[in-house]
Amino acid sequence: MLYIGDGTSRRIPGSDRDCLLCFSHLRWRFVFQRPQHLMTLAARQYRVLYIEEPIYEPNAEAGLRAELDTSGVEILTPVLPLGLSEDEAVREQAKLTRRLLGALGGRVRVCWYYTPMAYEFSDMVVADIRVYDCMDELSAFKGAPRRLSDNERRLLAAADLVFTGGQSLFQAKRRLHPAVHAFPSSVDQRHFRKARRTDLSDPSPQACLERPRVGFFGVIDERMDLELVEAAARLRPDFEFVLVGPVTKISEASLPRLANLHWLGRQEYRDLPDFVSGWDVAFMPFALNRSTRFISPTKTPEFLAAGVPVVSTPVPDVVRPYGELGLVRIAHSPESLVTAVEACLNEPRQAWLRKVDDFLAGMSWEKTWAQMHKLVLSAPSALEEDRSSAIAASGRAGHA
Repeated sequence: MLYIGDGTSRRIPGSDRDCLLCFSHLRWRFVFQRPQHLMTLAARQYRVLYIEEPIYEPNAEAGLRAELDTSGVEILTPVLPLGLSEDEAVREQAKLTRRLLGALGGRVRVCWYYTPMAYEFSDMVVADIRVYDCMDELSAFKGAPRRLSDNERRLLAAADLVFTGGQSLFQAKRRLHPAVHAFPSSVDQRHFRKARRTDLSDPSPQACLERPRVGFFGVIDERMDLELVEAAARLRPDFEFVLVGPVTKISEASLPRLANLHWLGRQEYRDLPDFVSGWDVAFMPFALNRSTRFISPTKTPEFLAAGVPVVSTPVPDVVRPYGELGLVRIAHSPESLVTAVEACLNEPRQAWLRKVDDFLAGMSWEKTWAQMHKLVLSAPSALEEDRSSAIAASGRAGHA
């Protein structure tokens, strides 16, 4: 494992491919979602360095821990001494970014951001193209950094391209930048269609549960309506509610505890189809609050690709298009949620599955990345614009 700290001046071993630096607020090995899908694909064409948020350790020397993922993505984790102030942490990460650029020989083709907070310590990076892939309205999330909105304004001013994770977010950002493009959540259909098979083994955490089962996977945080979940479970004690995913930003103690509510914790991405194959209905009990106003849940097309009926609260990017097309049932209350689940259990699936497959046809992360990359390749290079400006300026000076 490479460690880039004080005094490091050697180049990082690697290929001669163009470099893509990706700054993300999500840890690579947390849950497999949009950044992981896209950067794994980007690694086929670029040398991808994925820079996570820092970890803090007592008496640590500031540095970057590097790990090579099987996908080819290089994961860089800043390690900082415990006890730094916010401003001190930014300064240390700026130093590490400069050392990283030196170790790379200054070669950066694409600088890709998932968090505006990273722009505070990386604004010195000279890249041909800067991309802001805005997958969520992070300023609306619980515990959002106080400087996030200011940093987003700076990043929007510097970015060449802005992508959004859904249509609602696109509508919110399109007036803030001249090149905003909507790329809603996509799906790895080959992976999740495994859930349609009949020969999968029921994972041990849920194998002992009765049917019918109503399941969810994803991060469990302030975006989940825990009161709705509890009320629905009380209304139908004969339903087994299975919730798979890590609990973050809320207390484990806040989770309702009932005999038919099962919190199974984080599971590996590779195992999710096995869990879904043992569910009769999937549900998405999102709260309707600031943190869900602009979300476009990746799990919507994932559940559909798995062939399991879906019930969701009326999140805008789920209502349109999924609810309006009859692919997902929309519920506004605990009572309507269990009624929708009952309807899913009694509805013949073949006609619904045909509609699902027609809608998902051609949808893939590969297609999303190809469309994004086409825009990256066709965008005016910031370096070329700088050169053109310099040439034009020198020409004017020569005629003065």
